[in-house]
Amino acid sequence: MEDIQVKELVEVIAKALAEYPEDIKVTEISGQQISVIELRAAKDDLGKIIGKEGRNAHALRTLVNAAATKLRKRAVLEILE
Repeated sequence: MEDIQVKELVEVIAKALAEYPEDIKVTEISGQQISVIELRAAKDDLGKIIGKEGRNAHALRTLVNAAATKLRKRAVLEILE
C-alpha cells in the first residue's frame, strides 16, 4: 500500500465513476496532523461521484480513511465544484 498514495486512490476511483475523467483533478494539502484531499470534477459528474443520497461519497471517504489509517496518517476528502 505504500506505493499507492491516498491521493492516487481517490483519483483512480473518481475517474472510474466519471463520464468525463479528463476533468477530474485531485490535490493533496498536507499539514502536520492531517491531509486534506480535494476532488474537483465537471458539474455533470458531481452527481455520479456523490451518488444517490451521498452513498458513493460516503464510501469514498471510508476508503480514504482506511487507506490513510493503514499508512498511519489521517486524511479528509473534500468534494468541490
